[in-house]
Amino acid sequence: MKPIGQRFLAIYAGVLTVVFAATVLSGFAQTPKKLSLDELDVHRINVREPDGTLRLVISDAATAPGIIIKGKEYPHPDRKAAGMIFYNDEGTENGGLIFGGEKDKDGTRESHGHLSFDAYEQDQTMALDSHQEKDGRYTRLQFNDYPDYSILEEIRLMASIKNLPPGQQQARMKAFFAEHGGPTRRMVLGRNTDGSVQLAMNDLQGHPRIVMKVAADGSPSLQMLDGSGKVTGELVPGH
Repeated sequence: MKPIGQRFLAIYAGVLTVVFAATVLSGFAQTPKKLSLDELDVHRINVREPDGTLRLVISDAATAPGIIIKGKEYPHPDRKAAGMIFYNDEGTENGGLIFGGEKDKDGTRESHGHLSFDAYEQDQTMALDSHQEKDGRYTRLQFNDYPDYSILEEIRLMASIKNLPPGQQQARMKAFFAEHGGPTRRMVLGRNTDGSVQLAMNDLQGHPRIVMKVAADGSPSLQMLDGSGKVTGELVPGH
């Protein structure tokens, strides 16, 4: 039997160990309410509501998120850029801001910036783009209409046909949009790769109806068209 002094020391040491462990664990469990830093290097930041709903992702290209709908992530076909993706109250993507650019091995320069606002569970109803590519530079502000079905239906279709030959994939997509409806471009204001600038306004079916243009040589024009694309009125200086 151990002397009383030794037993007391053993119990005392055990109590101190438990207290120390509890203190350390509680320190890890309780994150500071505020954190002040001069500089922070990260690959990705997720901003969430108190209930865990995702509201914003700031990331590099390597950790960019896929398409997130109500908290569930699906593969994105071509998102390979750093930027910010915003999410609505349900944790569904509803807009973003991305940038990128580089010079290829052959010396071709590429640069792009993109800001967009999405419809509910759909794609971009308004987008601002600036691109520099091999064929030249273009900048545009574009407005689109989208049908009311969820883009999740399109995502599921793409997943189901991804192993089909390209021709069959295009046929299935064409049939899908014929039945469900697809995006309709309503207005575009921009600079084209040939140096011209124009404002084009389309009807509900996406047919151009008014086109105002200043060509690269400076000559202006105004055209009005019918639903089949036929020019019904035109204003050109000197004509």
